[in-house]
Amino acid sequence: MTNNMEIPSEVKKVLAELAGRGFLAYIVGGSVRDLLLNKAPSDWDITTNALPDDVLSIFPDSFYENDFGTVGVKTESDNDNLKVIEVTTFRKEGGYSDFRHPDKIEFTEKVEDDLSRRDFTINAMAMDANGNLIDVYDGRKDLDLKVVRAVGDPIERFEEDALRLMRAIRFAAQLGFDIEAKTLEAINQKAYLIQNIAKERIQVEFSKIVMSDSAAWGIVMLDSCGLLQYIVPELREGIGVTQNKHHIYTVWEHNLKVFDYACKNSPKLEVRLAALFHDIAKPKVKAGEGENSTFYNHEVMGAKMAKEILRRLKYSTEVVDCTTHLVRNHMFYYNVGEVTEAGVRRFIKRVGEETLDDLMVLREADRIGSGVPKAVPYKMRHLKFMIDKVRRDPLTPKALKLNGDELMKLLGIGPGVKIGFILNILLEEVLDDPQKNDKEYLEKRAIELNDFDDSRLKEMFQTARNKKDEFEAAAEKEIKRKHKV
Repeated sequence: MTNNMEIPSEVKKVLAELAGRGFLAYIVGGSVRDLLLNKAPSDWDITTNALPDDVLSIFPDSFYENDFGTVGVKTESDNDNLKVIEVTTFRKEGGYSDFRHPDKIEFTEKVEDDLSRRDFTINAMAMDANGNLIDVYDGRKDLDLKVVRAVGDPIERFEEDALRLMRAIRFAAQLGFDIEAKTLEAINQKAYLIQNIAKERIQVEFSKIVMSDSAAWGIVMLDSCGLLQYIVPELREGIGVTQNKHHIYTVWEHNLKVFDYACKNSPKLEVRLAALFHDIAKPKVKAGEGENSTFYNHEVMGAKMAKEILRRLKYSTEVVDCTTHLVRNHMFYYNVGEVTEAGVRRFIKRVGEETLDDLMVLREADRIGSGVPKAVPYKMRHLKFMIDKVRRDPLTPKALKLNGDELMKLLGIGPGVKIGFILNILLEEVLDDPQKNDKEYLEKRAIELNDFDDSRLKEMFQTARNKKDEFEAAAEKEIKRKHKV
């Protein structure tokens, strides 16, 4: 393995400043691993025998706000990954009564002591400014072998910090590596310890697995090692659950295949999570067995389950809302010649134009995960054509040629629910016929609507909002009956 990556000047400068004051200093951990893999490190860590106060005196524009000997050294780099370089004093750790944090931290003069507390051999190397490697645990060899191996006794490493159970799988999924046999055996043996880890930390590792190049493999490994039952046990409910004649895989197998396709076709966390969870409710709603079994409204319950899971794992509101929206809408119906342009406009309004591309990827993934040969059949290509065709039509109240301020001035009334009702009723009419998006027509129609009281307008608004071409409604009902979903 050759190393063609250069150590950035900002990092060399920090190393040189420490060395110039008589201290030892090395790049360490993931920074070294990535350099040896010819990858640009996402952050840079330096380890030194200089104490935190020494580092602060050498680099006045730095900060020290922790108990672990790590000083954040600010640089003037334009690269976000180099604006702060973390410099940590060589240290030993002892006692991990909570399976998460060391009970005692002791600074040391030897870099070998510092490397001995690291999690995996590929993360337990140090490199000086000239590229010379300190590799006590054969991390370079394990990089060549493409294996993730714990430093020393894997049982001890996992008892020190149980999050390492997930990190082993995460690194393997990210790098395309195998997990060394004794390390893998220890993960299986100590999987239950993951229950001691905060949900926020679990979420970070889970997300990194989901975003890795071998994400589906990572989920399978979480399950085979006994970790998934403590993270997302709901996924395991699909194991062995057969489906109807429209599927050749079990629910578990189907979810993984859909997830795998989505991961290969979307860089978005929300799309990948939605693919993994899109049919998570099927085991709960399944009725009957064999080719005629049914899964009615699994997308509705699935969205609720996905929301509970993501909230439990402390995902942001944005991730929760986007993911559950995709799960809820992944069963949309479209058939050439049956759904009108008005129906497509209402579909876009309902799911949101910003969601369309992601929803298409999810639908393609769902098809492939069902065992069909084509991800994008003629019907899907025609729907995309129809979407492009109507995308320029007014789809939200903001696209109307009569805005709220103009409407209030026209009617001589102030802000309130009545304005909202009238605007939405006008929008529904325009969704049916975009030619009605004419200011003269809209003003005339608004004056007519203003004659109705709020209760009548609310009724008209609800009717308009729920409006659906009768033929489209019948067709959707038939497709759900046919596919027993």
